[in-house]
Amino acid sequence: MTDFLLGGGRTSMQAPDWRLRQSAAWALSGSAMMLMLLAPAILNGFPLIFPDTGGYLDRPILGTLGMGRSALYGAFLYLGIPSSFWLNVIIQSAMMVWLIVLTLRAHGLGHRPWLALGIVTLLTVTTSAPWFAAQLMPDILFAAAALALHLLTFRDDALARWERWALAGVIVVTMPSHMAAAGMCVGIILALALLRHIKRLALPPTRLTFAAGAVAAGIALCPVSNYAITGQFALTPGGSAFLFGRLVEDGIVKRYLDDKCPDPSIKLCAFTENFPTDADWWLWDGNSPFRKLKDFEGSAEEKRITLETMRLYPLMHLSAALRAAVEQLAKFKTEVSVQYNAPTIAMFKDHVPALYPRFMAARQQAAPFDIAKSLNLVHLPVAALAMVCLAAALLLRRKLGLPDAFTGLAVTVLLALAANAAICGVFSHAVDRYQSRLVFLAVLVTAMMAAWFAIHRRRPATN
Repeated sequence: MTDFLLGGGRTSMQAPDWRLRQSAAWALSGSAMMLMLLAPAILNGFPLIFPDTGGYLDRPILGTLGMGRSALYGAFLYLGIPSSFWLNVIIQSAMMVWLIVLTLRAHGLGHRPWLALGIVTLLTVTTSAPWFAAQLMPDILFAAAALALHLLTFRDDALARWERWALAGVIVVTMPSHMAAAGMCVGIILALALLRHIKRLALPPTRLTFAAGAVAAGIALCPVSNYAITGQFALTPGGSAFLFGRLVEDGIVKRYLDDKCPDPSIKLCAFTENFPTDADWWLWDGNSPFRKLKDFEGSAEEKRITLETMRLYPLMHLSAALRAAVEQLAKFKTEVSVQYNAPTIAMFKDHVPALYPRFMAARQQAAPFDIAKSLNLVHLPVAALAMVCLAAALLLRRKLGLPDAFTGLAVTVLLALAANAAICGVFSHAVDRYQSRLVFLAVLVTAMMAAWFAIHRRRPATN
C-alpha cells in the first residue's frame, strides 16, 4: 500500500530512515482512510445497496441489456459475489484514496500522510463521499473520472508513466459504467478545449490529447462491453425514455396530448384522464402508461412526440431544459435508500440465494435507519459553502496568489458539476443523488486550497 500511495514521489535516493518513517505513516494513514470510506458499509454489516443495484447485477446474470443499467458495472458486481460484495466496495474506496493522495501530491501537498488522512476524515464527516464509496452503485466513478481528467489535463508532468495509464483506465471504465458519466466526461473535454483558447480566462496550460483519447476509448468500450456481456452490440438503452420522463414531468407531453387527442394513432391518448406528472412514477410504477405500453421505449410514438413537441413548443422546451439544469445544479442532498429497495431485495432472493440471509441481516434491511436528514444538516451547508469558495477562489486567484495547478483543479470540478447538472437535469430530471455524487469534490478542493495557504502562507506563491 505504501508504494502505491507514494507513487511517483520521492525515490530511494532519500535516506532509508525517511523511507521507513514515511512507509509506516502511509501504512497507518492509508488503512485509516480506507476504513473511513468503508465505514457506512462496515456499520451496516454489508455493502450499501440502492433500488437500482439489482438492475445492474441482473445484466450479466440474465445476459440482457436493461434501461439505464450498465452491463459492465453489473459484471463488476458479479465478480464480487464470492466476497459478499466487499471486494467491490474495497476497490471503490481504494481507488478514491489513491486519487485523493495523487491529487494532493500533484498540487504540492504530497508526502504528508496525516494531511491526507485529515482531508479524508473531513470528507467522511461532512460529505457524501463514504456513502457512495461504500455503495454497490457506479456513482462514485463520476468523482473518480473528474479527478482523473484533471490530473491528465493539467498535471500530466507530475505523474509517473504508470499513473497516467491507471488514470486513463479509470476514465475508460467509468464511461460504459454509466452513460451520464460518459456525457459528463465528454462535456468536460469539450469545455476545456474551448476555454483554453479564451485568453482572458488565462487558464493554465492543458494537455488534452491523452485525456481525450481515454474518453474516446471509453465511448468505444460502451457497445463493446455490452456485446461481450450480453451479446448485444449497442449502447446501454434508456436515454430516450429518461428524456421523455422529464418531458412528462414538465407538462410538455400533457400539453401535446391535450392539443392532439382524441387521435386513434396516438396510444397515449387512452391515458389522458389521469396522466402522470412525475418522471419517476412514469418510468418505474407498474401502473404508469410507460409500463403498460411495454413497447413504448424507443418506439416511433415516443420519438414522434419528442420531436413534434420541440417543433410546436420550442420556448417551453428551452425554458424547461434550462430550469431543469439549474435545479439540478442546486439539488445535492445526500440520499441513503433504506425503504425503497424492493427490486434489489427481490433480485438477491432470486439470483443470489446463498447470500440472501446475510444480506437481509444487514441493518439496511433488518433495521432501516433514516439517517439522510441528519447527514444533510452538515452535508448541505458544507457543500454549498465549498462551491461558493471555489467560485470566489477563481475570481480572486491573482489577489490570493493561487497557483495555476489549483486554478485548473477548481475549473475542472466546476465544469464537472455544471456538465453533470446539464446532462442529468435535461436528459433525465433533477434528483439530489445525481449531484451529490460529485459535490464532495468541491469540499476536497476547498480543503486542499486551505491546506496550501496554511503551509505556504509565509512563502511567495509559485506557479
